[in-house]
Amino acid sequence: MTQIDHGTIQYRDELIRKMIHLCSLSFPIIYYFISRYDAIVILSGLTLFSLSIELLRYISPKAGEIFIRLFGFLMREHEMDKKKKNLSGATYVFLSALLSVLIFPKVIFITAFSVLIISDTFAALIGRRYGKHQFLAKSLEGTLAFFVTAVVVVLVTPKILYVPAEYYFGILAVALGAIAENISYGWADDNMTIPLTVGGVIWICYLIFYPNVPLILSHVPQ
Repeated sequence: MTQIDHGTIQYRDELIRKMIHLCSLSFPIIYYFISRYDAIVILSGLTLFSLSIELLRYISPKAGEIFIRLFGFLMREHEMDKKKKNLSGATYVFLSALLSVLIFPKVIFITAFSVLIISDTFAALIGRRYGKHQFLAKSLEGTLAFFVTAVVVVLVTPKILYVPAEYYFGILAVALGAIAENISYGWADDNMTIPLTVGGVIWICYLIFYPNVPLILSHVPQ
């Protein structure tokens, strides 16, 4: 009889989840080319649809069975807990995107949400496969993977002035974002904590050091 390697299956499922997660990188890319109003309209529709599906799967046992049959392999155990009625990670991504667009200027959203999608993916895959050293609530390897890839994101995403200070703001923000991603495990959804932490820190830095600079990307819809 062939022995099933459950660890391999779990990692394969995580890999599939994160490949789908990477599709959400389309949010900051599309938002770069459209107005804030259009982004809010689109994300509001997606969020309401996702929340409706979540509500339906909990109030209708039949709908819940169909939902789990179709998407269960993409979900973690706590997302399928019928007693706690947790939202799925996908719904949190929609909520996070909508909230971040409502709160942050476009230039900050693009960096913060790109960090969520890219760095959270690398943190999960590296942490699960190579994580051996405990660091706070997760692994040191996963947290370092988050930080290193997030710094790369900071280096390539748009800036207002393109001065060194803006990159320092970003590096500080993603360092705190890496901690937020780590310690949110078990009590909060990192799809919310990461962009809010990264975006919040960058915005505070601009308000302190460049209070009179409009946080507007030129030559793109506002």
